[in-house]
Amino acid sequence: MVTFEGLPGAVAVSHLSVYDWPAADGLRGGTPHLHLTCSEGYVVVGGSGSVQTLTASGFQETPLTPGALVWFTPGAVHRLVNEDGLRVIVLMQNSGLPEAGDAVLTLPPRCLADPDVYRAAATLPGDAEEAVRERAARARRDLAVEGFLVLREAVEGGDPEPLAAFHRAAAALVRPRTPEWRTRWEKGAATAAAATAAQLDALERGEAGHLADARVHSEHPSAHGGFGMCGRLDVYRT
Repeated sequence: MVTFEGLPGAVAVSHLSVYDWPAADGLRGGTPHLHLTCSEGYVVVGGSGSVQTLTASGFQETPLTPGALVWFTPGAVHRLVNEDGLRVIVLMQNSGLPEAGDAVLTLPPRCLADPDVYRAAATLPGDAEEAVRERAARARRDLAVEGFLVLREAVEGGDPEPLAAFHRAAAALVRPRTPEWRTRWEKGAATAAAATAAQLDALERGEAGHLADARVHSEHPSAHGGFGMCGRLDVYRT
């Protein structure tokens, strides 16, 4: 019998307090980016704000207030805007992939053509003091907002090519990592789906032995207040 004991559907969960740093356009919030293989969802648990999204279909802004549930599929550029203490529970498909790099920031094109240039602009200093990491996170956010505003202007002006070019650049940046991602997917979401298939097969045979193998898990955040792309993160090992 195939078993899987991760979170339902092999999702990842974190708690996010969205940055309140003002950007060049006067809005406070996080770093615009997209995911290449993972859908993402927000459950709003406090404060208010919005999520701006940019797709080939256009620009959209969705209000976020407590109780709201918003999700989007791979390829949707998204930017969290913090109006008043916005806090969300983040649900991410394919647990493990987001942490493995399934995100590309909307940095200007000059930062996207060379993997080393992109890495230098997107990576925070992990062993520096907090003030240094905060400055780096804010500079990274500002650079991504710069690129995002250009993409938004092009899409709203009827020119799809800059966004399409960003998609191509993002795919090229992550291509070397896809074998590693496949392994993570096989151990996570694929195994979870296979476990459900095995359980259905057993039930069709009139067997219920897998129910005796039930387990209960609980966990507290393994880290608090890290500098994420969109805000300060409390993360779980799952």
